[in-house]
Amino acid sequence: MRLQQLHLLQAIAQTGSLRASADLLNVTQPALTKALRQLEEEFGTALVLRSPKGVRLTPPGELLAARANTALRELDRAREEVEWHLRHARAQVTIGVSPVAAILLAPGALERFSVRWPQVVLRVRDTLYPRALEQLRAGELDLALGPLPIEGFRRDLLVHPLFESRIVIAARRGHPLAAETTLAGLANADWVLTGPAGGPGDPRNLCNEAQVELTPKVRLECESFATLLALMPRMDVVGIMPKGFFDRHGPAMDLLELPIGDALPTTTIHAVYRADAPLTVPAQRLLETFTAEAAAQNAQRGAR
Repeated sequence: MRLQQLHLLQAIAQTGSLRASADLLNVTQPALTKALRQLEEEFGTALVLRSPKGVRLTPPGELLAARANTALRELDRAREEVEWHLRHARAQVTIGVSPVAAILLAPGALERFSVRWPQVVLRVRDTLYPRALEQLRAGELDLALGPLPIEGFRRDLLVHPLFESRIVIAARRGHPLAAETTLAGLANADWVLTGPAGGPGDPRNLCNEAQVELTPKVRLECESFATLLALMPRMDVVGIMPKGFFDRHGPAMDLLELPIGDALPTTTIHAVYRADAPLTVPAQRLLETFTAEAAAQNAQRGAR
């Protein structure tokens, strides 16, 4: 298999046309067809289906194209790393951060990193689990910071715990249940689900961990905490928020922390990256910066 053939699969998946793929790769269509035929002979199966409307990848072709995308991304990273070692050229690191990581870790860590490594371009994406893990596996992220699925993770990922994040139950000021002190007392409340079902923002998961006989009624579902902050002050719903996030934004949005006496679970924030793709030098230094920031904040909390 040659590098050109990997680019060929990418182009076909992108354009759906052999002619457009040839133009994109700056080769003749006969040369492209020959390269495709050689690749199909090598794997012993058809990789492309032809029709009057164009071409599309067969299931084996899609599997191979996915691997080709990963291989080409890793080659790009290798070139970047070699340039980094030779000339300290500008490099790029893409990270995904959960709301808690964005608020508690990112400001201090990224400030220190940018001072020490000004030639590195940082791309920061807001991500919620489990989408962040999918983006890692697809090569769209170098590093992800956030919680992990309850069921755990596969061995294709390397995981480093950074810190424990407390949660609070919040509601708008004036909510009829704003003074409630037990989870059981919220049996008739309307809840908001933030993020995916089964995640840290799912009240059903909260009740299971707290061993409370309660079936929360989810009235509102939000994919982001920004949406949650916009809607909660105008609705009679209660919801789960990371304490660090609530402390910074809740009071300003006229939200209150319910004085729940039941023990509430914590969420562990991890740094996660792929086991089969070593971090580039800049990405490794960024991970070290986040680890140091988490350690400093853990020490501050322990001193209180």
